[in-house]
Amino acid sequence: MEDLELLSFNIISAVGAAKSRYVQAMYLAEKGDFDEARAKIKEGESFVKGHEAHASLIQKEACGEKTVPTILLMHAEDQLMNAETTKIMAEEIIKLSQRIKKLEGGE
Repeated sequence: MEDLELLSFNIISAVGAAKSRYVQAMYLAEKGDFDEARAKIKEGESFVKGHEAHASLIQKEACGEKTVPTILLMHAEDQLMNAETTKIMAEEIIKLSQRIKKLEGGE
C-alpha cells in the first residue's frame, strides 16, 4: 500500500472512532448523563492522530513534495472535517442539555 493510501486510511480510522464517541456524547447528554458525555468527548482524542496525519501531508507538500489527490484522500479529509464539526456540536449539545435540565429544575 502506498504511503498516501496508508495515511488516508489512518485519518479515516482515527477520526471515525472520534466521531462515534462525539455522537455517543450527544445521546448521553440528552439522557442527562453529563459526566459520561464529557468522558466520551475525551475518548475522542483519537481525532488528534487523524489531524496529525493530515498535517504531515500538508507539511510534505509545503516542502515541495507533490501529492496527487485521490478519492480516498478526499474522503479522509471529508471525514476529518465532519468529525471536527461533530465535536463542536457535541460540546454545545452537552452545554444546552445541562441548561435545559437546570431550567426544568432537574439540577
